[in-house]
Amino acid sequence: MAYWLLKSEPDAWSWDQMVKAGPKGTAWTGIRNHTAKLNMMKMKKGDRGFFYHSNVGKEIVGIVEVIKLAYPDPTAKAGEPWVCVDVKAVEPMPKPVTLAAIKAEPKLAEIQLLRQGRLSLPAITDAEWKLVCKMGGLKA
Repeated sequence: MAYWLLKSEPDAWSWDQMVKAGPKGTAWTGIRNHTAKLNMMKMKKGDRGFFYHSNVGKEIVGIVEVIKLAYPDPTAKAGEPWVCVDVKAVEPMPKPVTLAAIKAEPKLAEIQLLRQGRLSLPAITDAEWKLVCKMGGLKA
């Protein structure tokens, strides 16, 4: 299993909306960055991701799971190479993990969220996943 971080502005698509989408999940559309696109193309069914509220909140608020592999993004213009995956909510973080808490943890100094802060869909290592889950009150 691989791990990811999916960023969403809560006023565009919030954790509550993700939960309301239920087991059918939702298409993770609108990604317009080549590195993020390549990450999406690497995703496998069952991969897990942190759901991160960007801009407002700046915190990891839940866990999502990939339920459909990459396919052409229906929000892209004809001929554009963008893809999306479908994800569903798995569980909330009992204690949201803030960007400030991530920055304050020396063991997370190399997390892609910090190294490539503008990347909308960074990869997360196994060790980072376990540590952030622990910080948020979850067992990895």
